[in-house]
Amino acid sequence: MATKTTKTSAASNKQVALLTEEEILKMGEKDYMNEAQLAFFKARLQQLEKDLLKNADETTEHLRETVLVPDPADRATIEEEHALELRTRDRERKLLKKVQQSIALIDAGEYGWCEETGEPIGVARLLARPTANLSLEAQQRRELKQKLYGD
Repeated sequence: MATKTTKTSAASNKQVALLTEEEILKMGEKDYMNEAQLAFFKARLQQLEKDLLKNADETTEHLRETVLVPDPADRATIEEEHALELRTRDRERKLLKKVQQSIALIDAGEYGWCEETGEPIGVARLLARPTANLSLEAQQRRELKQKLYGD
């Protein structure tokens, strides 16, 4: 598989130049999940992981700051804001788990392939949702089944 990036020796400590979204979208089917694409998605997922962990730390610090307010309405507002923040962090915690699973799939050489059908998920779908583990068709079938039969 040909790639547009050039590797340098470990002695030079230079990193592989990452492709842009446009360059990845222009690649043909034969280049699907080649080394350059995997490096791009791994970097994107690692940045997302870093951002999620930073948000979690900020939430922890924010919740530790206890503000005593005598007014019950103000107290209720603060509690509601904390509850909303905790719900957001819970969603991000679930996303973090998916991000870490996706990074593990890249390391295992299995990233970008539908876990139900084994077909390519597609670069455009992975750009939109880097943690996708199902092709668009498989995801639609799963959602329809959930709608019809429940979870």
